[in-house]
Amino acid sequence: MKGESELSQLRNIGIIAHIDAGKTTTTERILFYTGRSHKIGEVHDGAATMDWMAQEQERGITITAAATTCFWKRLDRSYQINIIDTPGHVDFTVEVERSLRVLDGAVVVFCAVSGVQPQSETVWRQADHYGVPRLAFVNKMDRVGADFKSVLDQMAQILHTQPIAVNLPIGEEERFEGVIDLVEMKALYFIEDNQGSEYRVEVIPEALAQLASKAREALIDAVTALDDRLLEKALEGEELNPEEIRQALRIGTLANRFTPVFAGSAFKNKGVQPLLDGVVDYLPSPVEVSAIQGMDPVSHQPLTRHADAEEPLAALVFKIQSDPFVGSLSYLRVYSGFLKTGEQLYNVGKEKKERIGKIFQMHANKREEIDLAQAGDIVAVVGLNFSTTGDTLARKNEEILLEKISLPIPVISIAIEPKTKADQDKLNEALAKLEKEDPSVSVGRDPETGQILVSGMGELHLDILVDRLNREFKLSVNTGKPQVAYRETVLNRIKASEIFDKPLLGKPTWAKVEVELEPLGPGEANRVEVSAGTPLEIQLAPLLKEGLEEGLASGVLAGYPVINLVARISSLDIREDAFNPQAFKIAAGLALRKALLAGTPTQLEPIMKVEVTTPPEFMGDIIGDLNARKGRVQSIEDKKTVQVIHVGVALSTMFGYLTSLRSLSQGRATFSMMFDRYEKVVS
Repeated sequence: MKGESELSQLRNIGIIAHIDAGKTTTTERILFYTGRSHKIGEVHDGAATMDWMAQEQERGITITAAATTCFWKRLDRSYQINIIDTPGHVDFTVEVERSLRVLDGAVVVFCAVSGVQPQSETVWRQADHYGVPRLAFVNKMDRVGADFKSVLDQMAQILHTQPIAVNLPIGEEERFEGVIDLVEMKALYFIEDNQGSEYRVEVIPEALAQLASKAREALIDAVTALDDRLLEKALEGEELNPEEIRQALRIGTLANRFTPVFAGSAFKNKGVQPLLDGVVDYLPSPVEVSAIQGMDPVSHQPLTRHADAEEPLAALVFKIQSDPFVGSLSYLRVYSGFLKTGEQLYNVGKEKKERIGKIFQMHANKREEIDLAQAGDIVAVVGLNFSTTGDTLARKNEEILLEKISLPIPVISIAIEPKTKADQDKLNEALAKLEKEDPSVSVGRDPETGQILVSGMGELHLDILVDRLNREFKLSVNTGKPQVAYRETVLNRIKASEIFDKPLLGKPTWAKVEVELEPLGPGEANRVEVSAGTPLEIQLAPLLKEGLEEGLASGVLAGYPVINLVARISSLDIREDAFNPQAFKIAAGLALRKALLAGTPTQLEPIMKVEVTTPPEFMGDIIGDLNARKGRVQSIEDKKTVQVIHVGVALSTMFGYLTSLRSLSQGRATFSMMFDRYEKVVS
């Protein structure tokens, strides 16, 4: 079993960013410099190790989060780094969400030209939600328009963090040569002849000495604000040694007080080794993060598990992946305890027994079989039949229930049907597998036409899904035009009651339930509240909750799910001589429906946050087109050679926008779009 000293040399990190910032390219360099791979795979050649899916290689984007393990030697100690390379496209944001849920630290990659982009904000907020300490890597310093200082300013203004430069670039754009290490106050020049595997350490160039000195002062100011002893030393004019600075930077990073920032160009093989040093110097090991919190599934009392193989097992299933050779792979983060091949475990939420068939250490889609996984490990296992994303595994009589993973709301749907009747069962089976694998996919039926409706996060998401049906499941399907996934809510606070007075199973049955609905603000998750005091009420609570949740799945206007409200049971009337628990579930559903009808129901549509980047000469036409789509321009940003338009617009008006934008800008403008909120439909 790993002791605390071994766990202290383990790092579980994610590489996260906006699309095209260079996450996968950075990961490929990390694998090369750590010796995990012997050649560099390039994204644009379709040869990146971590982009193993055919769709990823063809499109040059990451679609699914891929895990790997590598080792890095730092100051005579070897560190194990478990890395998850995540997608940058907003349609696959669930991959980032569930990865950050199980990671201890993250490297956020920013493009030196584009700076903080919309998906950069999203992944940053996701990391904030889980309290994940971060490093920043300002990539593409070799590109025209690269501006290191501008990216730091945007991080402070948009992400509300305190960026602390620990590197400075030596030159920018085509003059980018290397980086200045502000901790050691040395210049590092990466040798291009051996793909940057080695670098020369030299004195800081005289032309940059003043800039480096000023940046070093800002670094010292940040670390001395955390440590009175260091502050006193600095005030007395003593020089802080590099180890003292690194230790203080580590404390501040782990506390999320600031974000150390590195500079480089992964594609040009410059700046990646200092980033790896930063990962082991500043990001936490499993023993340095807070103990995982959960609850006892019976008493609902809080429970805690520490990163210790001797504690009871607590593991979270965070990803399901279909594998053509071993079937279904379930990715686990082991928070405490250990698990072995062949042993029986317990799915706490589903109350099902599970058996571990095999345990694998993953390297993208390659598997390395191991016999044991323990606290701190991220592994994949075969043999789980019931477990899905967000489920907790423990041992019977040592149960703990960990917090579920929050999942995004699908905003777009397509109708789908097999080209031949004979493929209907095969299609149902394939969609069930894809829905289990990707919890941001939802499969249902149109209540009017009976067609299968598949909902997802965007047009690209659904394109990939249809492509996978064709390639992986050998299914040819017909698809309808994309449709908006509307929602419903109520505008007023309302109460309604319902009496169920009919015989059930030949016995007199009577139940009365009163339901209260209370609207919430945009973006707030539904809450279902059932207070229970008496033994009979405690017995009824799960059924009442089930009745309300089932009722909220289909609204009263057009059958869309109901969101943004609290549904609570405000009172119950029980007659013990005519008592049947099922009657209360039925009455709760009927009372809810009555309340929905009386609470001024309204339909909601998804509003998207759109960012258009365009040369200035096309801006007028593009804004005119966005206005015609009833878009609301929020700001226009001037970034050297381009203008960036930020606009909020209804998804229903944005189908086929890429074609229009190319036409308006002679193919020179680009855009990104991500879900923002639901708003009342305006006709």
